[in-house]
Amino acid sequence: MATFFRSANLASRVFDRQFLSPRPGATVNTVRQFYENLVPSYTICDIDCPDYSFRKFTDDGNYLVAFSRNHQDLIVYRPIWPTFSCNELCDSHDLPPKAKKFDSFFKQLYSISLASSNEYICKDFFLYMERHQFGLFATSTAQSNDTSATEGAIHGVPSIEKITFYLVRLDDGAILDEKAFRNDFINLAHSIGAYLYEDLLCIVSLRYQTIHVLQIRDSGNLVEVRKIGAFCQEDDELFLHSHGQAARGVSFLPGIKQRLLSFIFRKTWNEESDQTLRVQHLKKKFYFHFQDYVDLIIWKVQFLDRHHLFIKFGSVDGGVSRSTEQNLAFFAVYNMETTDIISLYQNSSEELYSLFEYFYDHFHTNPQNSSHGNFISSHSNNVHALDQLRTIKNKANSTSQQFVKKMMASLPYTCQSQSPSPYFDLSLFRYDEKLISAIDRHRHCTEHPIKFISVKQPNVVKFKIKPGSDSGASDSRAKRISSFLFHPFFPLALSIQQTYMQPTVVNLHFRR
Repeated sequence: MATFFRSANLASRVFDRQFLSPRPGATVNTVRQFYENLVPSYTICDIDCPDYSFRKFTDDGNYLVAFSRNHQDLIVYRPIWPTFSCNELCDSHDLPPKAKKFDSFFKQLYSISLASSNEYICKDFFLYMERHQFGLFATSTAQSNDTSATEGAIHGVPSIEKITFYLVRLDDGAILDEKAFRNDFINLAHSIGAYLYEDLLCIVSLRYQTIHVLQIRDSGNLVEVRKIGAFCQEDDELFLHSHGQAARGVSFLPGIKQRLLSFIFRKTWNEESDQTLRVQHLKKKFYFHFQDYVDLIIWKVQFLDRHHLFIKFGSVDGGVSRSTEQNLAFFAVYNMETTDIISLYQNSSEELYSLFEYFYDHFHTNPQNSSHGNFISSHSNNVHALDQLRTIKNKANSTSQQFVKKMMASLPYTCQSQSPSPYFDLSLFRYDEKLISAIDRHRHCTEHPIKFISVKQPNVVKFKIKPGSDSGASDSRAKRISSFLFHPFFPLALSIQQTYMQPTVVNLHFRR
């Protein structure tokens, strides 16, 4: 009981911090336990705020990124904390009207125009380079469904006339550099088509099946250092051109596809030691499926480290669709220095699932030394998350292969797609992950508040988040979706409810 009351009392925890030292390496986790007492306890419903599309807080908490409704302008805010005075005890009074305004919590730093008249900012795309406080944004023209194959393009993949990536210094809004792709298709939704690792950025061209590896220099320049696709080595194109007469009229598979087929062939070859059986095995396992392997395209890519890429291959249909669980897919680990594929897994592989379960943090390693991003809960670092995963797995025991495919659909990891907020720490709070989670996605709106329950005190609701109007007077037949933006370390969150043909409702939740 003494432990119960001590953990529920903020003052006692402060005293304990003065006298008790945490175990080596456990300082941050010990400090994060304070968030059990520091919760967003007050809600301002339908706060008076500009009509913008709010994207997210940066992982260091310094900025709130927003876009104008016409998807032309970038607006950046700095979070501040409201200050006001009362003649009597403030706790006994409601907040003054001025303190209930958006400007009391956020200071607009600037608004800049990124997109031209026929281009639009992709409101789902944003990557942040914490070391330099650079933001990467994307604009594009409208998508064309004309999939007529031009030279080097994949038939069946749509085309976008122009896609432009902008590198912006968030401190002052200066546009440092830009990189344009023409008549191409890059999956910008939820930043799927790009991955940022330290100062390296990879962008996947689905239409031309090319992985563009760029380096972000300290000066703010985007420098292309490597292209992987038709060619793998830097001098491959020069070599082929120097032997042009010998190769005239000969059609070559792309270099990355050659590496893939070579790996599959050698793997199949080594599975049988008997020469006669080996030939039969090759016919059955390799040559029979040869055209299927040739037709595979790159879907998605991420960095594992500075030298290795994790590449997902699949059919053309799966590459441009939103749901890829049922499609056959392969995962390859590619060494950029040697240009070799060093391992390959099918999306139903139990071996890959085992790596996913026990070493998931290696798939979303955060090398930028973010003091907050390194503590995102996953089933490889949190026993509560692991219990949840294994419960789901046990329920799906009869369809184990389908379960594995469903889990593998989240790989490669989508860069910066999870909030580092401590309120999503599964060792501190429990909540309904169907309604809210650390993953940056829209959710169907619920009529009831979302409860955050203490893990240590299972019957204690620490706080509630309710999107939408406080009156509750809404058409239950209308489709409503919600998104949630949590500050990485302040007890501060925005809940945004969007209803078809109705104004957006923004609620602000904070500790009073």
